[in-house]
Amino acid sequence: MKPRLFSQLGREVSEIGLGTWQLGGTEWGPVSEEDAMETLQAAAESGMTFIDTADIYGMGRSETLIGRFLQQRPDRDRFFIATKVGRRPDPGWPKNFSREVLFQHVEDSLRRLQVETIDLVQLHCLPIDVLQQGEVFAHLRELRRQGKIKAFGASVETMAEALVCLQQEELASLQIIFNIFRQKPIDVLFEKARQKQVALIARLPLASGLLGGKLSAETAFGERDHRQFNRDGRAFNIGETFAGLPFERGVELIGYLRPLVPEGMTMAQLALRWCLDFEAITTVIPGSKRAKQVRENAAASELAPLPETIHRRLRQFYEDEVVSYIRGPY
Repeated sequence: MKPRLFSQLGREVSEIGLGTWQLGGTEWGPVSEEDAMETLQAAAESGMTFIDTADIYGMGRSETLIGRFLQQRPDRDRFFIATKVGRRPDPGWPKNFSREVLFQHVEDSLRRLQVETIDLVQLHCLPIDVLQQGEVFAHLRELRRQGKIKAFGASVETMAEALVCLQQEELASLQIIFNIFRQKPIDVLFEKARQKQVALIARLPLASGLLGGKLSAETAFGERDHRQFNRDGRAFNIGETFAGLPFERGVELIGYLRPLVPEGMTMAQLALRWCLDFEAITTVIPGSKRAKQVRENAAASELAPLPETIHRRLRQFYEDEVVSYIRGPY
């Protein structure tokens, strides 16, 4: 596993990390504790050091499992733990944005993760007007001064939100939806983030599984899987599910991509390698519920960069076949 520098902390992290939304056992369907721990173990064995979670994943379950995992590891200090706050239903918006509640939610995450300080705390897709007001960032700066967190950032849905966050002093990172179907950050964000030495964390690099290449129009998802209940944006931002594409169109688009997959590489590895070929990206965080998937994802770090011809074709593919179908703020 190759490392990349998380600039503002001067610390290296694995260029492929683990997203643990799935381990919450809710929006991706159920996952047993045994499978969750095997997934975390496989990540560690594959050289992943960056683990991303959130307090709302399974209402604390994902953080709790990570905390138990860390306590079993004599090398736990090598892991970089990033969590997110701001979306818990208790007490909910707008009280979640107050100093008192934000501090309590961070304390709750510290307890569940069983750490004295959290490497990175990210605001979890907050409304743009709250980001513009800036008070939540002042709260995070205070938490950093107190030693509760080492750095702070923001997870965002749109490039407009990302640019607002970039105006904040001490911002260490931005977590963005970035994949072959969502290329807007290349033109809007990458250079600005580089100039400010803000790390970019790419989530949903496989577009909710579409870019794994194994889904078909007949694929059925469980009632508790967001790929069933949020495919039209009924529960939360539509971009979090299939990159905002209609599912049937997404499956159709995979057919365009299959001929571009180099020999010896899976579709998922093509998608991950494409993300990694951009130096602006600090780490890519595909999620998984199975150890086998983790190992296959990690292997993309050791693959050679994609040829420039493939990059040009994927850019043209995005402009000609994809962008007009993306729904929701982007």
